[in-house]
Amino acid sequence: MVDKNVGGRDRLARALLAALLTVAAIRSLRQGRRTVGMLASISALGFGINAVTCFCGLNRALGIDTTEE
Repeated sequence: MVDKNVGGRDRLARALLAALLTVAAIRSLRQGRRTVGMLASISALGFGINAVTCFCGLNRALGIDTTEE
């Protein structure tokens, strides 16, 4: 199990970004812009996983811990 390093406002921001990027991905894919749609989808998935698991590899590499905000 990994240590949690995402919490509070950071977690909420990541969840909101995941939702917004999901909407952007769907709109882009419907318009036939596959590259933009796939990039938005992958980004949404990453932010969503960060929000759900409360862990971010980049935060760990940079020594950032937002769980005590």
